[in-house]
Amino acid sequence: MERAKMNAGEIEAFLREVFPQAFSDGDIAIEQADGVTCRLRQRFSARMLRPGGTVSGPTLMALADFAMYVVVLSAIGPVALAVTTNLSINFLRKGTPGQDITAAARLLKLGRRLAVGEVNLFSGASADPIAHVTSTYSIPNQ
Repeated sequence: MERAKMNAGEIEAFLREVFPQAFSDGDIAIEQADGVTCRLRQRFSARMLRPGGTVSGPTLMALADFAMYVVVLSAIGPVALAVTTNLSINFLRKGTPGQDITAAARLLKLGRRLAVGEVNLFSGASADPIAHVTSTYSIPNQ
């Protein structure tokens, strides 16, 4: 495994500087990032819920997209303009109200211009994912 260009702490500091609107409220914590994988935790909030009491799709998609951004940054370093070009999500089961959501992201392929990865989303301590995501990021010329 290639050494990470940024660790979790460095990514957090970078995001607080360049993307504070998405990362400054403390709802999401980067627990681990190693250049190939990362793990994020979004603390439960009633804002996550849709009618019927399940965790909303937009909440899950946003966390998955953010997890991909974090794993890409851990692999390539502080490149603020890496952007999502594709995100596909399969909702597998309901997220449990009152439980944090965990995102486990993994790079499948890292090229010069594109990064492809997957994210599994989990509710609370369950080992069964509530959603599975595949995503592609575009990496600008550096």
